[in-house]
Amino acid sequence: MPKYDTVIGLEIHVALLTKSKLFCGCSTTFGGEPNSQCCPICLGLPGALPRLNERAVEYAIKAGLALNCTIHEISRFDRKNYYYPDLPKAYQITQEFYPLCTDGYLEYFYGDSLARTKITRIHLEEEAGKLIHSGASIIDSDYSLVDYNRAGIPLIEIVTAPDIRSPQQARIFLEQLRLLLNYIGVSDTKMEEGSLRCDANISLKPLGSTQLGTRVELKNLNSFRALERALTYEERRQGEILDRGDKVNQESRTWDERRGRTLPMRSKADALDYRFFPEPDLPRLKLRPGWVEEIKSTIPELPMERLSRYEREYGLSRYEATFFVNYPDFGQLCEKLAAMGWEGSRAANLLMGEYARLAREKGHLTPERLAGLLEIIEDGLISSNQTADVLEELFNSNLSAREIVLEKGWQVLADTDELQALIGEVLQGNVELVERYRAGETKLYGFFVGQVMRATEGKADPKIVNDLLRKELGT
Repeated sequence: MPKYDTVIGLEIHVALLTKSKLFCGCSTTFGGEPNSQCCPICLGLPGALPRLNERAVEYAIKAGLALNCTIHEISRFDRKNYYYPDLPKAYQITQEFYPLCTDGYLEYFYGDSLARTKITRIHLEEEAGKLIHSGASIIDSDYSLVDYNRAGIPLIEIVTAPDIRSPQQARIFLEQLRLLLNYIGVSDTKMEEGSLRCDANISLKPLGSTQLGTRVELKNLNSFRALERALTYEERRQGEILDRGDKVNQESRTWDERRGRTLPMRSKADALDYRFFPEPDLPRLKLRPGWVEEIKSTIPELPMERLSRYEREYGLSRYEATFFVNYPDFGQLCEKLAAMGWEGSRAANLLMGEYARLAREKGHLTPERLAGLLEIIEDGLISSNQTADVLEELFNSNLSAREIVLEKGWQVLADTDELQALIGEVLQGNVELVERYRAGETKLYGFFVGQVMRATEGKADPKIVNDLLRKELGT
């Protein structure tokens, strides 16, 4: 039995998909030559003044609306002062006291239950530069180089309430958040490029207690797997400390993927005083009347809404609907096949099987070509076992599914007399096995089916084969 409740809160930084930075016109394109996308503004040179990127504000509002937040007509920027090599101005412009969005939530399925994680705030801020370490991590590096191309890229920071109860739930929440951000088009959310990054706060408290435990912050979580593994490790580490009767230190720790463990970075007792004060070079941000409603009208159908519609309109299972929500290009194909009259489950069965593997390698087929394949399956021209072969040919030729089957001679063999004769030959050639089967070795039945299918090169109708074979064997 567990002794402790796990309490987790997440801080997610999302790079917005704007062409220019938050306070200047420098490019945000990933992968440029180091320090080639900088100007006096994003480098904080004397006399350079920031000018706010309107598209970044629009995307922040859009994210807030999609996450059910209150959007504040008036917000404010502040200076967060600290010295670090990746921060050329020695301060970061953020929204500490008056954020743009507050009091939202994200709903998602965790197992079979509908979970809701509260969003306490979403605020705009500028990105820092990038440190390139000589070693595998900051812990074991001799030196670091600095690339300021990233400095000034517009971010939103999404802060959750501490209401996540397991590492697995934290991972599912982040996956669903990423999916939602992709749906509304405010970020490319490429974790490998740093467009989506997550810090986690975790503590343990006695089971059922209302008193929160000592919080530890985890950094360097650059993948869903890293988030879940780091939280799982930290959950176990803190539990062992509490079991010994010791106290958990409040600190920041980094995740070491190679060693599979968290390592201490700094004690929270040594935390910097950021000396926040209002940003003097930017006025308060006041949204023009009607703008929030205009942005709301551009928000597309969101993942949970689409999931519900797929289940309701197309009769899909939760598993099938989730697949199509997570892979919208497949979902669009399913919708088009449904519009052509095909039952949702029939379309799902086709799209989620061998087709999914081939489409990821070679791109999608048109709905018309897929409908042609469903037609010949329904007409009984091929068996379900032959679907993969026909699909392969559909990707490699311009012929229709019906033309492929006729050209290759793949038509299903459904002639009862011909199959009866073949079954008779198989049974006559295996008299001893037939006697053993009739004596009780029923597992031999699969052997007889296999022999008939081999004799017909897999083209026999399985249902007819089974009906005839059971009749011949007297079962």
